[in-house]
Amino acid sequence: MTKSFRTLDDIGEVHGRRVLVREDLNVPLADGRVTDDTRLRATVATVAELADKGAIVLVLAHFGRPKGVPSAETSLAQIVTPYEAVLGRPVRYVDWEGAADAVATMQPGDIGVLENTRFFGGEEKNDPAVVARFAALGELYVNDAFSAAHRAHASTEGLAHALPAFAGRAMEAELDALEKALGTPEHPVAAVVGGAKVSTKLDVLKHLVAKVDHLIIGGGMANTFLAARGVDVGKSLCEHDLTGTAEEILDAADKAGCTVHLPYDVVVAKEFRANPPTRTVNVHEVAADEMILDVGPAAVEALGDVLKTCRTLVWNGPLGAFETAPFDAATVALARTAAALTKEGSLVSVAGGGDTVAALNHAGAGESFTFVSTAGGAFLEWMEGRELPGVAALLRD
Repeated sequence: MTKSFRTLDDIGEVHGRRVLVREDLNVPLADGRVTDDTRLRATVATVAELADKGAIVLVLAHFGRPKGVPSAETSLAQIVTPYEAVLGRPVRYVDWEGAADAVATMQPGDIGVLENTRFFGGEEKNDPAVVARFAALGELYVNDAFSAAHRAHASTEGLAHALPAFAGRAMEAELDALEKALGTPEHPVAAVVGGAKVSTKLDVLKHLVAKVDHLIIGGGMANTFLAARGVDVGKSLCEHDLTGTAEEILDAADKAGCTVHLPYDVVVAKEFRANPPTRTVNVHEVAADEMILDVGPAAVEALGDVLKTCRTLVWNGPLGAFETAPFDAATVALARTAAALTKEGSLVSVAGGGDTVAALNHAGAGESFTFVSTAGGAFLEWMEGRELPGVAALLRD
């Protein structure tokens, strides 16, 4: 089946050709060591495939927030050695000073990491002069960084118009998964949306009620919806000023035939810390000096039964304050149910967002999901139904 976007399968002969590959190498560093190489490993499929076919691979990436001011702390030079370890082959560091001369000496199959794209102030402004400077180094362009695709930067969007442009393997896998999840999903579709505040996910919730059959709301944002329904949530985190907006979302869901699931039993405590005294109560029994910190076991069991009736699941955000025991119980239980359903082949499960990845890994469920996106902002904007500039630029004419 022909895809709506151009991929490496469309790129043609690359031997001896200079291919600019936009990747996400923005990894955490501590004492010069990469503490999480997930993003580096995600680039291997594309970079290795192109190098094996004889391309001269020039990796473009940002690192940190230099705002156009070069510094040693935000230099990609410090990523080269750990990147070599992940790729299992030599990687050359290419400074912007004399970049053209350095690239001219590279041979088919060589891999180079160009210096931080954000050392140019015009990178984030999609400045045509910066686009031209990047484009002059390559003949073809591959975007493999979905996590940066929501930004119309020179290296993520501008280059796609300056050179023949294609999606890399990681980008392709991400877009395929998202298409299965919300583009043309198999129904019934469930969405789990958690997190602290409704205000950060208003657009997500408004978009989802028209797309999914079941909307499961957890985290602190569930308290705002409970309050909108007249529940006294005690001293729980709650955006009381948004209860009217919550009502509008509930009304929109009702009109769209989307069932909204809010917790009816909850785990409460008088203070938020590890392993305090807790109670599991009906939502109407929360005391004035208590706060809701997790979804209760009866509600979680019912939510598991909902997932068993579904064919597709999109997950963003934890159900409770999962970083602190015992308020991880609901997230862990539902994640494991989703993982088991995925493994048996009855559910396509797609998850994304920073807290989500951490929560699913904590539950030991992430590897069993159909797809887990490490993208934060780009995944959220996709869930909001927005066009992502870096993706739009790869679409076929």
